[in-house]
Amino acid sequence: MNLKGAEIARYLARPDPSRPALLIHGQDAMRVALKRTEAVKALTGKQAEEEMRLTRLAGAGLKKDPAALMDAIKEVGFFPGPRVVLVEDTPDSAADAVGSALGAWQPGDAVIVVTAGGLSKSSALRKLFEAHKQAVAAPIYDDPPGEDEIRRWLEAAGLREIPRDAMRDLMVLARALDPGDLRQTIEKIGLYKYGDDSPLTPAEVALMAPATIEADLDELLHAVAEGRSDEFGPLMRRIEGQGTSPVTLAISALRHFRALHLAAADPQGPGAGLSRMRPPVFGPRRDRMARQAQSWGVGPLEEAVHALLDTDLALRSSTRAPQMALVERALIRLAMLSRGRR
Repeated sequence: MNLKGAEIARYLARPDPSRPALLIHGQDAMRVALKRTEAVKALTGKQAEEEMRLTRLAGAGLKKDPAALMDAIKEVGFFPGPRVVLVEDTPDSAADAVGSALGAWQPGDAVIVVTAGGLSKSSALRKLFEAHKQAVAAPIYDDPPGEDEIRRWLEAAGLREIPRDAMRDLMVLARALDPGDLRQTIEKIGLYKYGDDSPLTPAEVALMAPATIEADLDELLHAVAEGRSDEFGPLMRRIEGQGTSPVTLAISALRHFRALHLAAADPQGPGAGLSRMRPPVFGPRRDRMARQAQSWGVGPLEEAVHALLDTDLALRSSTRAPQMALVERALIRLAMLSRGRR
């Protein structure tokens, strides 16, 4: 039986222990590993390793020793409870051994969980599981985790009060991070919120999310976009003191104002445009940049982008002008232009 769509995540969260075998396969090894861990834990419960109810076999070794899988599923454990035989990184050449074990499987035997990389439609392993009436094949695609899956991760981390605005930012984060990194971020949020029963806020999501830009540089660009020219000098000196190069500063400023331009031009509004970017902008930073985009407007932002492009070209030319002075002058002009629009 081959699972499709949303039923893949639902089944792997609660696999049927009466079915003899489960195949989890996909191109992304991290995603396959996460799903494998989730499925095995659901089948065996806690302390399976300590109680020797989980047997691990290398899939590559089954061709030479096909009886190893048969022996493992029939083995009687010392501790009571459900048992699983996990066959990892299984090549197509092991299909015959897996098929023999499937044919001999009886209720009370250990459930077989097989993991594999990307398998084509002609794969012997895929054909074996998809055609079997009781075994289950679960293909893992590169799609970001869905809301139901993220909610399960949140509950596992002890988080249950998740308002819509916080879930919206987590969904945005899911499109920017690998599933493993997202799972770690949610666990970090759970530790941060330990003992705190108040609802999760977008600010807390943003606080725990992996940093994408250095804080002082980020604040400098916000000051420029918001016309806070009186704060520009001290922030600029701090950036210089950190050793930030003029080229890095120019590229960061160009990236920021391009994002504002795209957000201002989005037909669904600046907030929606920022959420769809790669990497997406979320949380309080998105709200702040959305206000900046709305304040500037499309036309002035286009002019700002052109000015920063000219500055970038000047930095790459043979000019003898001090490079940091070129960037600082361009940013001061933008800050004054923004201040004049307020």
